[in-house]
Amino acid sequence: MKLTILDDDAILLRTLQRRLTAVGHQVQIFATPPALADLLAEPADVWLLDLRYGDVSGLNYVAPLRQALPACRILVLTGFASIATAVQAVKLGADDYLTKPVDFAVLLQAIQGDNAAALANELNSNDSEALLSTDQIEWEHIQRVLAQQDGNISQTARLLGMHRRTLQRKLLKHRPG
Repeated sequence: MKLTILDDDAILLRTLQRRLTAVGHQVQIFATPPALADLLAEPADVWLLDLRYGDVSGLNYVAPLRQALPACRILVLTGFASIATAVQAVKLGADDYLTKPVDFAVLLQAIQGDNAAALANELNSNDSEALLSTDQIEWEHIQRVLAQQDGNISQTARLLGMHRRTLQRKLLKHRPG
């Protein structure tokens, strides 16, 4: 199976390329955002797209890829998971939405299209994470409102009834990495 991976994390790219090649896949990688025409010149069966891909959202590639290659699988990988972006990814045409770090077995199942098994494994491996804490619920709500406001911090803070600096602190506190 031919896979194309778009991610700005060079270590993750090399690791995925090595591990996926070892199990028999052809893997093409892009560390910087390519033009859509360059991607479509060598279409893949499966596309792994980083949500925050440099200065670009990996979601920008979902709808055009789905339109050009309706039979392909599109997986969105992110270290910045939120319900809002998961819903947006699926609405645009993504087949799956996985959080980093992703278990390699779960990734392989998602690549094969075994979403139910991948979800079951994800839940079983993260039983302690299955219940959302109040901090996680607040984070999801903030992310949803922020997305609705196109990333405008001031408008989001006003809608949430908090000071702009408070919102910025909350965003920095939960920032992965």
